[in-house]
Amino acid sequence: KMAAGDAVGRYRGTVGRSKDPSGLLISVIRTLSTSDDVEDRENEKGRLEEAYEKCDRDLDELIVQHYTELTTAIRTYQSITERITSSRNKIKQVKENLLSCKMLLHCKRDELRKLWIEGIEHKHVLNLLDEIENIKQVPQKLEQCMASKRYLNATDMLVSAVDSLEGPLLQVEGLSDLRLELHSKKMNLHLVLIDELHRHLYIKSTNRVGQRGKDRARLGSLVKDASPVPLMDVTNLSTPRKFLETSQFSTPGSSSMRDSSLLEMKEDTDLDPEENSAVFMGILIKGLAKLKKIPETVKAIQDRLEQELKQIVKRSTTQVADNGYQRGENISQENQPR
Repeated sequence: KMAAGDAVGRYRGTVGRSKDPSGLLISVIRTLSTSDDVEDRENEKGRLEEAYEKCDRDLDELIVQHYTELTTAIRTYQSITERITSSRNKIKQVKENLLSCKMLLHCKRDELRKLWIEGIEHKHVLNLLDEIENIKQVPQKLEQCMASKRYLNATDMLVSAVDSLEGPLLQVEGLSDLRLELHSKKMNLHLVLIDELHRHLYIKSTNRVGQRGKDRARLGSLVKDASPVPLMDVTNLSTPRKFLETSQFSTPGSSSMRDSSLLEMKEDTDLDPEENSAVFMGILIKGLAKLKKIPETVKAIQDRLEQELKQIVKRSTTQVADNGYQRGENISQENQPR
């Protein structure tokens, strides 16, 4: 037993000094090959067998002591091995499926490209059909906007429709009549806007002066022994001249603010578009700018300036004469004996 223990200790020491288990086998082979005595070889063989039996018994004892842990480890290892094997099989199947798809896609590549191009074409055709449907409704919507004097909306709608008809829809033969109609309306729309601009510049702004004079004359006729009606203060009235003066002598900062406000100006569909003349004229100017008719507008204002001023003088003279006649009639009635 002592000899077996020494042999086991010697062989364990050899294994401990060398991490490689083959080192023990090489040491035994070297000992057996260098020894010439058969008895030494048999002793070495016996010691090796005793060490093997000792290790086998120690292993059996350790297995008995740690049976539960060993069983759990073996089952866990078996489960892990099965999962790894299953995962490898699945990965292999996925690789095979991907290779199959790659082969099928390679074979169908031209057909898929054709279907993709057809899908893009169909989508483009649907967009064109929607655009055509919207453009066909433009004349009716344009008529409604013009009737309600929503000139900015009408200008935006008309310019967008004409751009589409002369751009992406230029080759659509069925829209030729509509293209001519809308193009003609676009060419004549600025004339309507210029007339509206002149009406607010020279007629509506001066009508307020005459209306105030009529109201005061009517008020004087209703009051008995009324004192002479004072002259009307027109310094605070908004006139075309004041509008031009504020534009001419404004600072650069205020000019930029006015330009930005003009760009941001929008129509309010809930209000009367002509309620505020300044805003309405700004909308007209913005519409003319979108139509690119500002030079024609300036020229038309210059050409009609003298005529419009004469009309203002004529209307003012008529109003003054009417007011004077009415005032004289009121005075004569008051002076008649009762």
